Amino acid sequence: MVRLLHYSDIENLYDDAERAGRFAGRIRELDGPDALVVGTGDTTAPGVVSLAANGRQVLDFADAVDTVADTFGNHDFDYGPDATREIVADSEFTWVTANARGEDGERFAADEGTAPWIIAEADGERVGLFGLTDPATDSINPAAAPLTFTDPYEAAEQAVAELREEGVDYVVALSHLGGGDDDLARRVDVDAILGGHVHSVRTDYVDGTLCTRTGVNGHQFVEVELGADGGGASTARGDGGTRASARVLDPSDGPIHEGLTEALRRRREAAGLNETVATVDEPLYRTDETTFGGESRIGNFVADAYRAAGDADVGLQNGGGIREGEPLAGEVTLADMVSVLPFEEPVVVVEVTGRELLEVFSEADGGELDFGEPDWWHAHLSGASLRWDDEAGELLDARVDGDPIDPDRLYRVATAEYLLHSDHEFPTIGERHRAGEVGIQHDVLADHARNGGLDIDLEGRLAFEP
Repeated sequence: MVRLLHYSDIENLYDDAERAGRFAGRIRELDGPDALVVGTGDTTAPGVVSLAANGRQVLDFADAVDTVADTFGNHDFDYGPDATREIVADSEFTWVTANARGEDGERFAADEGTAPWIIAEADGERVGLFGLTDPATDSINPAAAPLTFTDPYEAAEQAVAELREEGVDYVVALSHLGGGDDDLARRVDVDAILGGHVHSVRTDYVDGTLCTRTGVNGHQFVEVELGADGGGASTARGDGGTRASARVLDPSDGPIHEGLTEALRRRREAAGLNETVATVDEPLYRTDETTFGGESRIGNFVADAYRAAGDADVGLQNGGGIREGEPLAGEVTLADMVSVLPFEEPVVVVEVTGRELLEVFSEADGGELDFGEPDWWHAHLSGASLRWDDEAGELLDARVDGDPIDPDRLYRVATAEYLLHSDHEFPTIGERHRAGEVGIQHDVLADHARNGGLDIDLEGRLAFEP
């Protein structure tokens, strides 16, 4: 039997040094000669420590948990391909990627040490590990635009064929395809798919193949058993019986890995983000329930900050940009502002016609998106109000400053630059609409907080009708 200790999307785990230390300590506690520690992407960014370290804190973490292999998620390119190449070159483990291509069309960072697959040994058995990245990464992350990501299923078929030819005992996909894992399970002959990208936890089977996801920000990880006899504690088991099983583990009571904790504390202190920008009496929560559940105080704060900075008619923030974390409460610092939007990305002002603005608002439920949960709401607004038919998934009414939208008028919208490049979220907005920019997102938030912007309530900006 071989065990895989699977982590993914740990993103802002690094911002809480003690919690990260317990996460690493719990993994090390479970490690052994029959175990391999693996990641499945978004393990370098985003977060406060990540932004300060250009993602290099992943090297501290991987050394602490003795990672064997990881693959690339979309956020692993947040600081540009060259920064990612430097991380690959300095990693003691192998970054596996079967479908990421560099500017020259060859495998990304091949010279720095990536591989399409590796064979790792544990307890006398050989495990083939290959990596896959969401093929839309070059559009959902502007920093990855110089790269290309080929068809993951064709890449997987080739990797699996080569690994089977090598005579390995097991073949495992390290996947950052999100919802694409189900199709992967149906199309290729693998023993398990360890996934990421989508932030909900899973341990289930598709066509007899075990599929796992760990959730986000290191609140849990997954232990997979390959070749188990079925006697272990499993949260899922397929019709085939005993070949692979999994359980979700809570690392919060793990022993602290002091070396990692100290390294992350040093990195955070070096960022110099301790200035208090506001004091908050009523906490602003930023969970998936608040950022994707409709109007929220944190969403109103961000959208208001954008609109004020851009002297715009409307402020618009996509829900996925607001990162999950501890509520903003008490003395709120610059680091807290960075943690809400940990991207070196400007707020931009776009000019759209009223007709286009109505199209933008019609895209607010993310009905065409291939990530997230079906009931997620994706827009936070300032200066505008919407009525939405939840059952039909249609916009019923939209107003700006209380007035109906004039389809022929030009409106100024302040938003995240990311939306100018995304083909997925709010695709109506594009580079052609750019009219200016007003500063880095977290700086805009800090300025608005200093001016009392965190004193915000729900105002009925969104109304859902059954």
